[in-house]
Amino acid sequence: MKDLKDKVVVITGGATGIGFALAKAFGAEGAKIVIGEPREERLQEAVAALEELGIEAAYTICDVTDPAQVEALADFAWDRFGQVDVLINNAGVGSKRARAVDLPLEDLHKVFDVNFFGVWHGATIFAKRMEAQGTPAAIYNVGSENSFFTAAPGVMAAYVATKHAVLGFTEAFREETPDFIQVGTIFPGFVKSELTAGAAGELAMDTDVFASTVLKQFKAGEHFIVSHAYNIERIRPRFQQLEEAFAAYAPRYDGDEEYDIRNLMARLSRGSRPDR
Repeated sequence: MKDLKDKVVVITGGATGIGFALAKAFGAEGAKIVIGEPREERLQEAVAALEELGIEAAYTICDVTDPAQVEALADFAWDRFGQVDVLINNAGVGSKRARAVDLPLEDLHKVFDVNFFGVWHGATIFAKRMEAQGTPAAIYNVGSENSFFTAAPGVMAAYVATKHAVLGFTEAFREETPDFIQVGTIFPGFVKSELTAGAAGELAMDTDVFASTVLKQFKAGEHFIVSHAYNIERIRPRFQQLEEAFAAYAPRYDGDEEYDIRNLMARLSRGSRPDR
C-alpha cells in the first residue's frame, strides 16, 4: 500500500509510544487516524497533538481485552470515516520481572489478555469487515524482538511467550486471509515508550526514527518489518542450532517429504491417499 493519502488507519494503543509515533508517520502521508485505548485523557492529548500537525484524527476508548469494545472501535471507525484501510494492533503491556516459577498465573493471564488476545480480537474482528469491504487493506500486528529470541533473559518469560505467540498467529492468519489484505508483523527492538521508561530507556531507539523505518517497509509491502540491526546476531544462533539438530538426528533423505504435513494435506485435498 504505497499511497496512504485519505486512507483510514486504526491504531490500538495509539495514544503514546510506538502507536503514537506510527499515527504521526501515517498521518504525515495523508492518512486519517483513529486511535483507541482505555485512558481517555491520553487519547485526547494525542488527538490534539495530531491535529496540531494537520492530521485528521479521532479517538474512542477501547480495551482490546474485551471483544465487544474492539467491535465498538470498528463501528466507530467505519461510522466516522466510512471505511478502514489499515489496522495496526499495537496495544501491549509489559510483564512483571519475575522467573516463570514465581509469576502468579493471574499475572500471566493479564499479559496474554492484552498482548496476544488483544491482537487476536483486533485482527479477526477487523478482517471480517475488511473482507466484506472488498478493497485493498492491511493488518499489522506488533510483535517484538522477543518474537525471535529472549531479549531480557531470566525474568520475562510471560512477555516473551506472548510475543512468540503473536508471530505464530500472524503467520497462520496471513495464509488464511484474502490476498487483497496485506498481513504482517512489526518487530520493535528496544524503542523509547512507556514500556522502556527509566534510565535504560534513554538508550533506546528514538520512537519517531523507528516509526519511519516501519513506514518505509509497510509501503513496500513487507510482511516482516524489522529495525534493530544487531538482532540478527541474536536470531542466527537459534537457526544454526536447529540446523545442527536436524543434521545430526533428522538428516535429509530421498523421499523425506513423505511426512511433510503440507504435502500430505495437499494430497488428501486432491483425494489421493498416501502410498504407505
